[in-house]
Amino acid sequence: MRDERNTDGTELALAGQPPLERSDAARNRQRILDAAAQLLAEKGPEAVTMNVVAQLAGIGVGTVYRRFGDLTQLLLALLDHRERQFQQAFLSGPMPLGPGAPPRDRLRAFLHALVDHVAEHQTVMLAAEAASPLARYTTGPYLAWHLHVSMLVRRIWPDADAGVMANLLLSLCPPSLIRHLTARQGITPEQIRMSIDQLLDAPPR
Repeated sequence: MRDERNTDGTELALAGQPPLERSDAARNRQRILDAAAQLLAEKGPEAVTMNVVAQLAGIGVGTVYRRFGDLTQLLLALLDHRERQFQQAFLSGPMPLGPGAPPRDRLRAFLHALVDHVAEHQTVMLAAEAASPLARYTTGPYLAWHLHVSMLVRRIWPDADAGVMANLLLSLCPPSLIRHLTARQGITPEQIRMSIDQLLDAPPR
């Protein structure tokens, strides 16, 4: 059973669940996402604009705006499927990432998994942050990560400010830092995970 619960005792739902759509709307949504993914893969984040995506998808730019709102939301939608898989893993997956393991082990497993998650999807995440640098802190995925880490922090360090510490722990692996470490300094995700372990294992002063 999940042990992340709201204050009223109900279990947390996965963030970012897509609404039900008509078949034609779902097809258009997929065409738009496919076009954005193609642009990212072939030309990089700087080439992705709402107009260019619309042209490549063969859909009016007004439809793209109505469907996604802005470029940030479009880029974040590209991450939706994998993000829901990631959330499922830490909310109800096997230990130590999922419920049942000691909170310190779960926190370590979560941060390890987050490094891998960000490293795998850093191109899309960087493009979304470039479009709106502060938007990531109010998205469903980030809020779900923050709530989960806050819960673990409260169990490990009862006297800590769980909300602040959760933000600081999540700041260990933003996409810009992961890109800098892996692409520019040649540091592997495994090395990043090892350094996180050293931080978590450091004795308090």
